[in-house]
Amino acid sequence: MSRYRVEFKPAARKSLLSLTKSDRLKIAAAIELLAENPLPPKSLKLTNRGGYRVRIGKFRIIYSFNAHKLIILIIDIGHRKNIYTR
Repeated sequence: MSRYRVEFKPAARKSLLSLTKSDRLKIAAAIELLAENPLPPKSLKLTNRGGYRVRIGKFRIIYSFNAHKLIILIIDIGHRKNIYTR
């Protein structure tokens, strides 16, 4: 399987950089795994908006991917309480 290129929306990059170092490392590791497999077993397709989500503890990564161009777009990263209302 080919490796996907990961791109960030500016808001997602800003959210990631605002987290503590330990949380950033966990999320970065999860994003690396997404680059290998964009649909891991624990990912869910979102119903109210386009894309998928992956849970990392109390945080969520909202993303979409294009299988033809091998690109994963990280749309948003945030705490589970706030991520779906943005």
